[in-house]
Amino acid sequence: MLTSRQGAAAAAALCAALLAPAPARAAVPAPPPHRPVVLVHGYNADPGVWGPLRAHLRAAGYADSELFSFGYDTHRSVNEVLAGRLGAYVEEVRRATGADRVDVVSHSFGSLVSRWYVKFGGGEGAVDRWVSLAGPNRGTTTAWACALWDQACRDMTPGSYVVRNLAGGDETPGAVRYATFWSHCDETVNPDSSVPLEGAANTPVGCLRHNALPGDPATAAGVRAFLAED
Repeated sequence: MLTSRQGAAAAAALCAALLAPAPARAAVPAPPPHRPVVLVHGYNADPGVWGPLRAHLRAAGYADSELFSFGYDTHRSVNEVLAGRLGAYVEEVRRATGADRVDVVSHSFGSLVSRWYVKFGGGEGAVDRWVSLAGPNRGTTTAWACALWDQACRDMTPGSYVVRNLAGGDETPGAVRYATFWSHCDETVNPDSSVPLEGAANTPVGCLRHNALPGDPATAAGVRAFLAED
């Protein structure tokens, strides 16, 4: 049995424990209002090509903190180097934003990099929507012009290791939702039919040159609508 002095001490200790501040917990970012968008530029380009699309998305309510541009050396191998680096970048974005999944919008050669990441690099569980603007998804004959000395060009040639493996089995695997936007006047992707994919929402954009798609207002509106679909 506690003495009166011991009882008073125990009561004081209990009060102190109840009033003590809770241990600090590591801050976990709240998920953003929109899924973060990771933009993947094309061959011989840089993140600057996304200026018009970023402006369109900001006008539609996206914050700068929800828009991310992946910059990379476009002369490296899709499967051996670039897809893995994109995967690491996506994981950084997910940690920074608290988002479970991201949307990926890619142009041209970036479509092969991001598709390999989704299909073979674990991106199927991290990507919700995938968009290709003028992507040489089944290869392009124009890539033969630089294939002799450039690995990325070899990856873009019809029948390359990258193109062949991406085309094998399901072209649009998993629960990821896929969309492509293509032009029948594309001077870089030949044939034009290389862009659309089985199982994707394939949208013709009219007569636009290859590098015009990332800055085209109508294409940007189509991309935004696809990202916003339930």
